Amino acid sequence: MMVQAFVSSVEPRKRARAGGAAAVKIAHFRGAGGVTEWHITVVPDAAGSFEEHLAQVADGYLDALAAVGLDLSSAVWRRMFCSDIANQEPVLRSHPLCQPACANEACAVSLVGQAPLVAAKLALWACHLADPAGPLEKSHAGTTLGLRRGGLLHQWSTGMAQPAAGSVNQQSHAVLDGYAARLEAGGLTLADHCVRTWLFQPYIDLDYQSMVAARREFFARHGLTAATHFIASTGIAGGHALPGTRVFMDAYAIGGLHPGQVNYLTALDHLGPTSDYGVTFERATAVAYQDRRQVFISGTASIDPQGDIVHPGDVVRQLDRTLGNIQSLLAAAGAGLADMLVFLVYLRDPGDHARVLPVLRERLGDVPMVVLHAAVCRPGWLIEIEGVAAVAAEHPALPPF
Repeated sequence: MMVQAFVSSVEPRKRARAGGAAAVKIAHFRGAGGVTEWHITVVPDAAGSFEEHLAQVADGYLDALAAVGLDLSSAVWRRMFCSDIANQEPVLRSHPLCQPACANEACAVSLVGQAPLVAAKLALWACHLADPAGPLEKSHAGTTLGLRRGGLLHQWSTGMAQPAAGSVNQQSHAVLDGYAARLEAGGLTLADHCVRTWLFQPYIDLDYQSMVAARREFFARHGLTAATHFIASTGIAGGHALPGTRVFMDAYAIGGLHPGQVNYLTALDHLGPTSDYGVTFERATAVAYQDRRQVFISGTASIDPQGDIVHPGDVVRQLDRTLGNIQSLLAAAGAGLADMLVFLVYLRDPGDHARVLPVLRERLGDVPMVVLHAAVCRPGWLIEIEGVAAVAAEHPALPPF
């Protein structure tokens, strides 16, 4: 089987109007069938205005696509990380890269208020899919992108918020109920088809437990319990442009999945079940296809099997434990850190950036990565990491990616 995994950097062309350049990282996985998954991150690396950083991100992204022979028609996902989303969102919404329904360039677009570290006002994570058989079959409805791949329907939904619903608990129920209705309208269900969620809360220290309680109640109504399964997820601080939003969500679902195609990963020697301490998400999820396994690592922190924080107050040692936990989850899918295609790193204290960045690069190399200022769901956790991996596999009876 020919499999290629590749990580590189792109040297952006200098453009005077952008006032500088950005750090551009690219990774891809190409399976035996020739279908290639690409992940790209673009992060301005010097101080500047929002307009300058937006131009640098756009230029760096387009340079990256040109360097690897892609165009915007292959895009399926873009998330913009914003330092001041209330003021930046109106500008972004009018920018070509944030237009989700542009004909064959349709793309799921996520805007999240999380400041990239250290100096950037904006950063980008993008995912592309290239198929030698021909162009992608995409559709768009509201904030949901549909991608049909043979018998599978991939759906990315972004920015789901209900600020008028009331309290945090009520908003959480409204967001989750709205997403379930969105899935049902397409013939999908939460329990059978949702693979990944991100739940953002601007006041996570205050509001997280209310969201957790609402999610637990909602999941139980939909048949998701400790005896069945939950969903890979990240619960993290993040802002929305709509005033009054206390929780909002992005999600990914796949219609047409075969029995056994999704595997929920555990590493009980490192991390206990989340239900043991009252939360309801999977540590990691692997989705198998004909020539690969795609692995979604949930937000992971410095935790032990009893659910306790390991190395309180020491961000570098917490980073080491976090990476060890991730390695254990990856091993359950036959993968390792070298198979990661992208990392999102959340730091509670931006002052820790200078300490952890050299360690991250030493341990992880040039893999695409965005380091963000965002509080984790427990104040004692100083760092949290999530990401996506891919590893070769042979499952002839399963659908292609």
